[in-house]
Amino acid sequence: MLDATRTNVVEALRESVHQLTGAATDYNSLIDLIGNARLVLIGEASHGTHEFYEQRAEITKRLIQEKNFIAVAVEADWPDAYRVNRYVQGVGKDLTPADALSGFQRFPNWMWRNTDVVNFVNWLREYNDNLNEIGVKVGFYGLDLYSMYASMAAVLDYLEQVDPEAASCARSRYACLEHFGEDTHSYGYATSLGISESCEEEVVRQLRELQNRVLEYTQEDGRLKADEFFYAEQNARIVKNAEAYYRAMFTGRVSSWNIRDRHMAETLENLMVHLDQQGVPAKIVVWEHNSHLGDARATDMAQQGEVNLGQLVRERYGNDAVLIGFSTYIGTVTAASDWDGMTQLKQVRPALPRSYEALFHETGVPQFLLPLRGENAAIASLRESRLERAIGVIYRPETERSSHYFYACLPEQFDAVIHIDDTKGVQPLDRTFETDIGEPPETFPSAL
Repeated sequence: MLDATRTNVVEALRESVHQLTGAATDYNSLIDLIGNARLVLIGEASHGTHEFYEQRAEITKRLIQEKNFIAVAVEADWPDAYRVNRYVQGVGKDLTPADALSGFQRFPNWMWRNTDVVNFVNWLREYNDNLNEIGVKVGFYGLDLYSMYASMAAVLDYLEQVDPEAASCARSRYACLEHFGEDTHSYGYATSLGISESCEEEVVRQLRELQNRVLEYTQEDGRLKADEFFYAEQNARIVKNAEAYYRAMFTGRVSSWNIRDRHMAETLENLMVHLDQQGVPAKIVVWEHNSHLGDARATDMAQQGEVNLGQLVRERYGNDAVLIGFSTYIGTVTAASDWDGMTQLKQVRPALPRSYEALFHETGVPQFLLPLRGENAAIASLRESRLERAIGVIYRPETERSSHYFYACLPEQFDAVIHIDDTKGVQPLDRTFETDIGEPPETFPSAL
């Protein structure tokens, strides 16, 4: 009976999926589903899979060309991504896409320093260069908060140029954090144990002080002044939120996870408000991991008290936001075995039998798009909670069930899912990695 039921599910899926063949029309139904939405969140089932980056870029190009999207916001630090933003808008000093991506030096730098991102950044620059005088150039922005010390330096650099006296005050406030030699984990550990007092009051005060001077600092006409202030304000916001994040790291995963995703939602909201000032409603594509973009309420995360960007965006924008997930069954992935470890090309094990990925594999369709809005036999059959795989920057096949799987209800998690059965790892720009297709030692859960 169970086999018959599963056969019926597989048949229903075969009838509902849109096979991807590499044709220009592959994503027509997805573009129709997106309609006039202002936010399209496109995920990935791992941080190191070529096809996820490649197809995400192809969808994004169509949204820019056909739906007038004007920004791409990614799971990356604000200062590093803003360097790319300057390049694609033709105002930076970098001469090539690879140069523009040089800010991404921290582990895991392959997430953004890979050939797929280079190709997309190159396309963005060419697209912007070819716009007419009234065209709005597309930007590239980071949503994450790990850049506490780089963001502090950016705030000080901005204030030195516009208000040296305010820069001196900011330097005094931020001095509280400089005792830790830019070691964010040492700061978090010391404050969580009460060994050192937190710098919360100082960083909050600095952000408020900067915001109170907005009219003074942007009174001159011109878009550039507003952009420069927004960049500095966001860096001050990162320092505030990162300070809270690193303090929370040692008090529990739920608290720190929620601080991070709420920061990304706040950054996205502020970015939309800022871009709206260009005269047209801002439309933004977001690139992050499935675990951040799929609605947390449809997964195990909700039971643990976790929220994520996808949930927060749905709560704020409803159907004006579209959430798209990716999945794969087998292949290779660029990842590490430990945090700050060697970058490796790892073999991805076949998905577990009770997972969505295994079910999709049984359709025999190598690549497909499955819309999940509305109701039909296929969508109804997927509402039973199943395992779903998530590979972050760390992949540990030896403990795969505990490290990389969680339960989810896919139709509640995403508005559409793209399955690519056999995938391969991204190609890093920095060729300092090794191939590991053997069995790694048993280690800890993955990082997303």
